[in-house]
Amino acid sequence: MRTYRELFATPEFPALFATVSAQVAAGTVSGIALATLVYGATGSALLSALSMFGSSFAQVIGALTLLSAADRLPARTALAGLAAFTGLTTALMAAPGLPVAAVLAVVLAQGLAASVGGGVRYGLLAEILPADGYLLGRSLLNMSVGAMQIAGFAAGGALLAATSPSAVLLIGAALSLVGALTARFGLSRRPPRATGRASVRATWAGNRRLLSDPARRAVYIGLWVPNGLIVGCEALFVPFSPAAAGALFVAAALGMLAGDAFAGRVLPRRWRRPLTTPVQLLLAVPYLLFAATPALPVALLLVAVASVGYCGSLLLQDRLVELTPDDLRGQSLGLHSAGMFTMQATGATVAGVVAQYLSPAHAMVAMACASIAVSAALARPLRRTPVPALTLASSG
Repeated sequence: MRTYRELFATPEFPALFATVSAQVAAGTVSGIALATLVYGATGSALLSALSMFGSSFAQVIGALTLLSAADRLPARTALAGLAAFTGLTTALMAAPGLPVAAVLAVVLAQGLAASVGGGVRYGLLAEILPADGYLLGRSLLNMSVGAMQIAGFAAGGALLAATSPSAVLLIGAALSLVGALTARFGLSRRPPRATGRASVRATWAGNRRLLSDPARRAVYIGLWVPNGLIVGCEALFVPFSPAAAGALFVAAALGMLAGDAFAGRVLPRRWRRPLTTPVQLLLAVPYLLFAATPALPVALLLVAVASVGYCGSLLLQDRLVELTPDDLRGQSLGLHSAGMFTMQATGATVAGVVAQYLSPAHAMVAMACASIAVSAALARPLRRTPVPALTLASSG
């Protein structure tokens, strides 16, 4: 499978693509509105970052307790239910006079529910597509993330200029409900991938199997840490330039879109492993130039170039699928997703704390230095990681 036309000709892929796109658009519009609302109410860079990325903290709890459900729930029901829950709770955050503490509590509840969503979503993708189509399909979904972020941040910025953050939150809630309806009526009913009850014990047992293998451990660290630290840089866009934060987010989305298109359609398989570490370094190096507090046009260019490096995570995701047995595929991808979002929330929080003592620009430099150090340390373990190239094909 080599073309996007083949992807959209595959039954159920268009509905899954539309569901994911609606959810990303909803999260983007809601996120910038919520960060603006909290920053305006508190003037705190830390609370602003937490409001936008703090839901990811709850994902570590979900990864430890709920993740076995990713392979034990019917995918259609799970995706529709999670989208509906997100829409209703986003509408709740738009309530006038809701205390910031209550807003953050709702954000954490959303993260706990979403901890299962990544495994369900991407486990279903691996079922819908043939083995040789997963990377292309995942790259297209990632490109959809970029496109929806561009549209969402641009629309969110325009809507915030025209109306209140609470009204924009209601628009985000409506988009989530669109995603719920798309999943419910566009996807087929499928049996769960694994038998047995979802439980804390089953989650722990699956996580132990996944993390006991050194090859998978190295891939997980590479997926979680470097880009989580760079999300910390992005969490400071609002304090760095409140009036132009939407433009900075759009630049980041454009860069990510370009990187995913390159990895999915252009990069030959033989170059995927050798280029993984260089593109992860690219993710951080441009942020070093924020030490000079660049003017907005230069900052936009640096952010766009850096975000091309997010395609390193796509290369590692493809490797993770190759290293994972079928009965743990949903949990494996869910563990990746939960860990990634948790590290992004950690990066956003650390960046917010650092920005309390340094300027936002210099806090970005500090986060970039940490990301570079981790990527450099992982270069040798990832290079030595054995990849059984026929595992996915033979297991399908």
